[in-house]
Amino acid sequence: MLKIGIIGAGRIGRVHCESITRYVKNAVVKAIADPFITEETAKWAKDKGISEIYDDYKKILADKEIDAVLICSSTDTHSAISLDAIAAGKHVFCEKPIDHDVKKICKVLDALKESKVKYQVGFNRRFDHNFRAAQEAVAQGKIGDLNLVKICSRDPGAPPVEYIKVSGGIFLDMTIHDFDMVRYLSGSEVTEVFAYGQVLVDKAIGDAGDIDTAVITMKLANGALAVIDNCRRASYGYDQRAEVFGSLGQVAISNDTVSNAVISDANGVHAEKPLNFFLERYMGAYVAEVNEFIDSIVNDTPVPVDAVSGLEAVLIGLAAKKSLRLNAPVKLDDIRKEYSL
Repeated sequence: MLKIGIIGAGRIGRVHCESITRYVKNAVVKAIADPFITEETAKWAKDKGISEIYDDYKKILADKEIDAVLICSSTDTHSAISLDAIAAGKHVFCEKPIDHDVKKICKVLDALKESKVKYQVGFNRRFDHNFRAAQEAVAQGKIGDLNLVKICSRDPGAPPVEYIKVSGGIFLDMTIHDFDMVRYLSGSEVTEVFAYGQVLVDKAIGDAGDIDTAVITMKLANGALAVIDNCRRASYGYDQRAEVFGSLGQVAISNDTVSNAVISDANGVHAEKPLNFFLERYMGAYVAEVNEFIDSIVNDTPVPVDAVSGLEAVLIGLAAKKSLRLNAPVKLDDIRKEYSL
C-alpha cells in the first residue's frame, strides 16, 4: 500500500484526496500540507483519515514513509515543489502546468534525467471515457488517415478577475487542456499556430490583460489541421465536445449529462443540459489518472502523461499568445529556438 502526501488543500487537492480515499486501490493519503491550513480544512482532513496535517510541504518530503506526492498547490509553486520532491526521491503527480516559464520546466526535466522517480502531469481529459474512446478509434485506424481535429471547450462561467490576473492567460490556463487534447487525439505534434481572440464576456477580463473568447487553428506534423474554439461563458453548462475526421469517416464525442432522457411534447423536444463544471464532468477521469499513476509506480512502468507532454502543451500555449499579439501564424520551431530547445 503506497502512502501519499497531498500538497495543496484547495479545490483540486480535495478532489484528489476524495478520489484516493474512495476509489483508488493500492494507495492511502497519509499527509496533506497547505500554508493556509484552517480549522475547517484540518477537520475535513481528519474526517478523511489523514493523520498528518502540515502548513509546510517540506515536512511531507521529509517523511520517509511517503512514497509519492500530488502537487495541487498554486501554479507558481509547481516547478519549485517538483524539484524539491524529486530531490527527496518522491514520485510526483503534478497538476498542469508544471510552470508557465519554459526555463523552469526544463530544470524539472533535467532533474528527472538524474532521477528514477515517476513524474506525471495532470492532464485529466486523457483519462475521460469519451476522449479516450475517440483516441482509441483514431489509433486503431477506424477513421483512416487524419484530416481534421475539432475541439470545443467552453466554461459555464468566467473565473474571478483576480484569478485571471495570475492564471497565465486563457491559453496557458484553459486552452492548455485542448492543446494537449490535439496532441492526444491526433497522435501528432503541432507545428504552427494561428490564434484569434476577443473580449466578449466580461470587460474586466480585458482590463486584466486577457481575452475570454478564442479560436485557434493549427497545422500538425502529419499534415492534418486542428481547430479549437474557447469561451469563458456557456449559458447551458460545461461544453466539452470533439470531432476527429479522416479518410474513412469520423469519430465525435458529445457532452455528458445527468441522464440521456429526452422529453418530446407540444412545446418541443427537451434534453438535460451538460454537467455544470469540470468537477462533475471529469470526476471519473480524476480517479483514473491517479489510479494509472499509482500503477506506474507499483509496476515500474512509464507514466501515461510525462513531463515532456507538460512542456509541449506550454510551448503551444506560448505560440498562441505570440500569434494573438502579432496577428500572424507562429511556428513551434521558432518558439523552441527562443528557449534553445
